[in-house]
Amino acid sequence: MRTRSLLLMLMVVLIGAFAVLNWPLFTVPASLNLLFTTIEAPLGLVMLGTLVVALLVFAVYMVVWQGSFLLESHRHAKELKDQRLLADQAEASRFTELRTLLLAETARLTAHVDGARLALQGDIRDHANSLAASLAEFDDRTGRAPRPD
Repeated sequence: MRTRSLLLMLMVVLIGAFAVLNWPLFTVPASLNLLFTTIEAPLGLVMLGTLVVALLVFAVYMVVWQGSFLLESHRHAKELKDQRLLADQAEASRFTELRTLLLAETARLTAHVDGARLALQGDIRDHANSLAASLAEFDDRTGRAPRPD
């Protein structure tokens, strides 16, 4: 963009220098045909004026175009910000849901492990009692006195 601006400025300076160097020829009156009438005016000044008006129209067009581009950019930035906010909220919601799910699963597994631990303790107690009964029966059969625990 900078090279375009420099090229435009260079062209304006060159046209200005050309007009200054040839000013006496720019101000020589000439007969100009305007389709419906004829006037006497300096052709160089008319052409220079036409060029200035064209440059002004172009400059206004560029300002309006850049303004609309900036407004569009701001609108897109706002939409992106809103979408990012929605995505962040959705992500937070998913994390909250995952946390809830993990807590529920952890509670379920804890209850299952506690149940298994109690069942295992019961089995160990049953096996210990069974072993003690078997040892007592063995002692009775062999005629030995029972061992103190």
